[in-house]
Amino acid sequence: MRFGVDLGGTKIELIALDEQGQEHYRKRIETPKSYHGTLEAITRLVAQAESHLSANKDIFENKNRRQTRVNNMIATPVGIGIPGAISKQTGLVKNANSVWLNGQNFQEDIELLLERPVRIANDANCFTVSEAIDGAGAGKPLVFGVILGTGCGAGIAINGRALLGPNRIAGEWGHNPLPWMRPQEIQSNLCFCGQYDCIETFISGTGFTAEYQKLSAQKLTTIEIMQLVQNEHYLACQAFNLYLDRLARALAHVINLLDPDVIVLGGGMSNIESIYSALPLILPQYVFGGECTTPILKNQFGDSSGVRGAAWLWSDAAKA
Repeated sequence: MRFGVDLGGTKIELIALDEQGQEHYRKRIETPKSYHGTLEAITRLVAQAESHLSANKDIFENKNRRQTRVNNMIATPVGIGIPGAISKQTGLVKNANSVWLNGQNFQEDIELLLERPVRIANDANCFTVSEAIDGAGAGKPLVFGVILGTGCGAGIAINGRALLGPNRIAGEWGHNPLPWMRPQEIQSNLCFCGQYDCIETFISGTGFTAEYQKLSAQKLTTIEIMQLVQNEHYLACQAFNLYLDRLARALAHVINLLDPDVIVLGGGMSNIESIYSALPLILPQYVFGGECTTPILKNQFGDSSGVRGAAWLWSDAAKA
């Protein structure tokens, strides 16, 4: 048994998985907008989960060598996905869009509160590990996982294990500039990271709705825009076709560099089914050699992939 915690900007979710990937417990709460509030919320979630599961003696009689004893009871291993990374140089959180985490010694603090070792990874890495182990990319040696949500994250899994890199930023493709830029795209979008024209600002859900607003002077949600696309609304179709072209350009860079066995999409934009039929027709225009057979697949576990991946940080396959 292992716990996975998905620490997001709006919600914290905990899941309990067994060795076969079966779910035994799940709870979701709102994320406190403070560092100490976040620590307390995670600690409370773990305590509630252990209290719930302790009634099942079969689970806690498992002699898993990774489990340790806390206050005379077996402590379940915990993996946490965070919207940032732990700096190898300082041990502090960096690059988190949940800014109250940045500069904090999160790993040491949460391990002290939970009284056990904790494995922590970027949330996009957790998503990718989940899909590589038993999701849409299961059995594939090299999986590139993309989260197309409010922002844009990505991870690389090799044989089910997240690639981290010495700077702990492997897969941060969303903070490279959009490739093959058109004149009107140059210096058009300022990213939260301080650079202009990052891929994230174009192909996230936020980027898609912003583009439609530029064209129409209307602020609509992704769902509302896609309803207009289905009705062949001219400006909505223009915004979506531009989105598809930008996504193809961005993914072509990944294919040219890594040539992954599969690309798995997650986040809100991944629920747009027409993406999966349109991208294979556009990608060969940008992939070196003029051909591309890379599968572009929808995730298998939806918004549960991140929390499942956090739990899988304690599997042998995903161990960094």
